[in-house]
Amino acid sequence: MKDFTSCYFTMNEEDAVEYAKTMLDIFDDDAELTCKEIGDGNLNYVFRVVDEKNGKSIIIKQAGPVARISDEFKVSPDRNRIESEILKLQGELAPGFVPKMYKYDPVMNCCVMEDLSDHQIMRTALMEHKKFPLFADHITTFMVNTLLLTSDVVMDHKEKKELVKKFINPELCEITEDLVYTEPFYDCPRNDLLDETRKFVQDEIWNDQQLALETAKLKFEFMTNAQSLLHGDLHTGSIFIKEDSTKVIDPEFAFYGPAGYDVGNVIANLIFAYANAKFTIDDEGRRKDYMTYLEETIKDVIDLFKTKFLAAWDEKATERVAKYPGFREYYLDSILKDTAAVTGLELCRRIIGIAHVKDITSIEDQSKRVRAEKLCLSAGKTFILERETMKHGVDYVKVIRTFAQQF
Repeated sequence: MKDFTSCYFTMNEEDAVEYAKTMLDIFDDDAELTCKEIGDGNLNYVFRVVDEKNGKSIIIKQAGPVARISDEFKVSPDRNRIESEILKLQGELAPGFVPKMYKYDPVMNCCVMEDLSDHQIMRTALMEHKKFPLFADHITTFMVNTLLLTSDVVMDHKEKKELVKKFINPELCEITEDLVYTEPFYDCPRNDLLDETRKFVQDEIWNDQQLALETAKLKFEFMTNAQSLLHGDLHTGSIFIKEDSTKVIDPEFAFYGPAGYDVGNVIANLIFAYANAKFTIDDEGRRKDYMTYLEETIKDVIDLFKTKFLAAWDEKATERVAKYPGFREYYLDSILKDTAAVTGLELCRRIIGIAHVKDITSIEDQSKRVRAEKLCLSAGKTFILERETMKHGVDYVKVIRTFAQQF
């Protein structure tokens, strides 16, 4: 019998079953437990444990000592402590939009949570060209509640500073600083891009000194602006979804940073789905229909976020100076600039850098994949350089339509 109480070790499927039997008070004594390792992310081991007698199931998520994407990244297992506490807090701020948490184990660096197997990872669903009409409404409620309500606009400033301290996350922030803000914008040896795309990247990204300057400004904004408690990795692979439900998972990159970082990640990953649809749906009618759906979703995410943010500000703001005429618009405008910038950064880094997205890598026709990559890179560069003009959802749609027509 394994000792789960004194020393950390990386679990396998058999260990996860034993852990569920001996360390959790969830299953019956005579439960017939089976386990499958289902994680496909870059950082963690994820086990689904099921009682074959009644179908009852849970997820055990364990943090390893290095990132699975590469052992170059040494990451603190404390991230699972951060994740479990963030999910609990997000569940209070945005009820119904995160999985239930059952346990956090600081010895085994694992957390036990609700199984969402009746949902689907959103990236996969979008690659299957499914539609989710409620998504924009759901995700904007989640973002407004988790971002505005953890800011100095609403929180007691000392309490907010305590959260900043509690959720300091230097190892995972360093990964973001390197992989999102730095490496994609020069010829870094760790970058991983197609040979057919390299010259385009050299000419349009690496040789553009203005773009380099803007990414430097954005990196320092990310490192120094403790505005809101971010999810920190809010892409479509971190969202479970079904027709009437949206659940946000994997907030292990959470820390206090610029609120637009989360919003921009959502938008960029909808654009990856848009590029996938353009180059994988053969039927013209179906292709146009699905691309239009994604355009409307992108537009709605931006516009609903703005509307809900201002309404929540009026209802929840406690800081006296935040109520001065014009300040809420100024504050929201800064978030919108960051949203556009991060949309661009994410679009570029997922093409050039070490961590790709299946929306693009799954495009089997190499020439079409190259066109999809150029679409994303061109739109990304535009969002960074022209971020001050991106005020409305339609502004995003105009940009992606322009490059969809070009490529």
